[in-house]
Amino acid sequence: MADHFTVAIIGSGPGGLSAAGRAAAAGVSHILLERCDHASDTIYKYQKGKLVMATPDVLPLRSDFDFKMGIREDILGTWDRQLEEHKVNIRYGAEVVAIAGQKGAFTVTLQDKSTLTAEYVILAIGLQGNINKLPVPGAELPHVQYQLDDPDEYEGEHIVVVGAGDAAIENAVALAKQNSVTIVNRSGEFARAKQGNLDLIRAAIEKNQIECYYNSSPARVTEKTLVLRTADGEAEVRCDRVIARLGATAPRKFVEACGIVFPSPDPKALPEVSSTYESNVPGLYIIGALGGYPLIKQAMNQGYEVIEFIRGNKVEPADEPLLKERFKGLADVTVEQVLATIRANVPIFSELNPLVLRELMLDSIVHTPKKGDIIFRRNDYSNSFYTIVQGEVEVRVNPLDDSEVVVLRQGEFFGEMGLIAGRRRTATVVARQDAILVETQRRTMLKLIASVASVKRQMDAIAIVRQIQTYIAPHTPVERLYDMASTAKLRRFKAGEILFSQGDAGDSVHLIRSGSVTVSRRIGGRDVVLSYVASGNYVGEMALLTNAPRSATVRAAVATETVAIDGKAFVDLLGSDPALRTEVEAKFRDRLEINERMERAPEAGSIIQFLIEQGVGEATDVLLIDESLCVRCDNCEKACAETHHGISRLDREAGPTFASIHVPTSCRHCEHPHCMADCPPDAIHRAPNGEVYIDDSCIGCGNCQRNCPYGVIQMAAPPPDKPGLFSWLLFGLGYGPGEDKRLRKVHHENVDKYGKHAVKCDMCKDIEGGAACVRACPTGAAIRVDPKQFLSLAKLGT
Repeated sequence: MADHFTVAIIGSGPGGLSAAGRAAAAGVSHILLERCDHASDTIYKYQKGKLVMATPDVLPLRSDFDFKMGIREDILGTWDRQLEEHKVNIRYGAEVVAIAGQKGAFTVTLQDKSTLTAEYVILAIGLQGNINKLPVPGAELPHVQYQLDDPDEYEGEHIVVVGAGDAAIENAVALAKQNSVTIVNRSGEFARAKQGNLDLIRAAIEKNQIECYYNSSPARVTEKTLVLRTADGEAEVRCDRVIARLGATAPRKFVEACGIVFPSPDPKALPEVSSTYESNVPGLYIIGALGGYPLIKQAMNQGYEVIEFIRGNKVEPADEPLLKERFKGLADVTVEQVLATIRANVPIFSELNPLVLRELMLDSIVHTPKKGDIIFRRNDYSNSFYTIVQGEVEVRVNPLDDSEVVVLRQGEFFGEMGLIAGRRRTATVVARQDAILVETQRRTMLKLIASVASVKRQMDAIAIVRQIQTYIAPHTPVERLYDMASTAKLRRFKAGEILFSQGDAGDSVHLIRSGSVTVSRRIGGRDVVLSYVASGNYVGEMALLTNAPRSATVRAAVATETVAIDGKAFVDLLGSDPALRTEVEAKFRDRLEINERMERAPEAGSIIQFLIEQGVGEATDVLLIDESLCVRCDNCEKACAETHHGISRLDREAGPTFASIHVPTSCRHCEHPHCMADCPPDAIHRAPNGEVYIDDSCIGCGNCQRNCPYGVIQMAAPPPDKPGLFSWLLFGLGYGPGEDKRLRKVHHENVDKYGKHAVKCDMCKDIEGGAACVRACPTGAAIRVDPKQFLSLAKLGT
């Protein structure tokens, strides 16, 4: 007769170990089945010497096994010792190939054809047995690998690590000690990494220990190179070895053979489980990464709790007190009721595994605004994401008319442009009635979008309709936009890449989600820029309205994402909506008039092109000087220094000039600030009014200075105290005229004493009256502008 147990636990990772430890301590008949010859294979395969983190820090540990942040070898040693101390019944080399039966009578079949029976089964198998591989030519070459055991085995090699998660970061940092390492991140930030690893990779990049390719992905692997698709085209990176850490997906075939149902065909989908971790198969439980909680501490807590649930004991999940605190503004409801309501009411969260939803809520805030409360205002620079659990909000799309609104109801979301573009909020949002909103921080939401395909799919579909309504057809009922939106596709363009060319057939309209474009026409044998179009506008409608070829070429000024709408669908919508057609034709006539004026003054287009080349296309605010008015008094520099403790953030003479427009060395306050990307102490922030500034936590690493493509950040020490005139005249205090050598000596002493820190223009954000440089200009030559003023500036220059 086969061995029989109350509980069979499959997989000896953190969750399985903890479950077995609890069963042993409680005297529950159990067996822990592990296919390898050692416990906790995923941790065992971590690179040697890896620091294993015990996040989330706020979450208490509930387990009969110990765990705290420490070195891989120490943690494994502790667990091996406690396996013996707790007398856990573990069987090594026991690979499970099938689970059949029902609650109270499961049969587990092993690879060697032997079987055992159990009343309950706990799946704690994780995901690492089913890793994702590079889907590119050359991925089968011998120098491409998906695991790193010992980074010290490699020395003097050029190694490319592909991935942006914790494993990729840890591999890259460890290898960089004695190799030349490049890390490839398909996005613009390390959104999925733990904070500790985020700090490590940022520090390594800023110290030039690791080279990073952001917004890049592998195209092909050769014997000695990895070819990448980047925002600027293909790049060839030398490499002796490629280590791809691309995560893993559920071993779906095996899990489904056990009778477990997945909520969707999405490869990243996870099985549905109850609040007690029970799957749709009664008596079969799922914990750990397969259940949606990949973190060690969370998996160990689940292992403890699932045994208690099987024993019939009611035990609160370890994160319950934290979630109760999150939901305390909601009266007389349990955590489970709140989570169930969110899943039922918010479609983008409906397919989330309940355990993933719990984790999301730990990083979110629940708001209960009253009717009339403002959620955020137009031009705010916040970037969090909101979902409507109950109630309604109104989006005030016209700053001149509060009655012109788009109403969003239960289940909808808003604030998504904060995830896409770095510009200000484009509308004011007000509670239309008492409501319950969930606010999720940008980084948490980006991590969820990257991890759960259903969330990205639904968000993209809804966001496209929303953006069409907001920027093209604000008065058209949303139901009438669905057909056109179904034809739309998201397109991404590198800086300088052409959306369409003069003479092409008109087959689509491009709504600009993020970035900006220039419109140019071939005149007199050269391209003349006619206009600049920022995000939130559309291009391409002219050819469709006139049924003629494209009259101009449209290029991405910076990395740009558009919603490409099928031309026929766009024309059909105009045909069914006379009011919308009138609006679009009015904009069309305005553009024709502007283009005709620009054709008569091609030098104005040259100025726009010049400004684009100076990075103004990704700016949100930039200082320009009209040299026909400038008298070179340098009052702008002096005022800047006077208002910033003696250090000017501006160099008037430096920077390029075209016609009479001069771009001095001063911060552009970019849409997506390059300087923010790799600041180890997170000292660089964006203020509510858009100013990018550096706070006092700067450690002087210089990473922001190196990352800024415009050279507007300097490393400086505090200057000597400036004496008053009478103190110098009467008492000889301070340093007077002609004493530069003594002044330089004190400056060097300050460098030694205080060190250098990053300084840059902050637009005088805390000073009443605005930028001191502009206020100090006696002739009005200095002005601060945003890109939307390009055309008027071009006219000024001519």
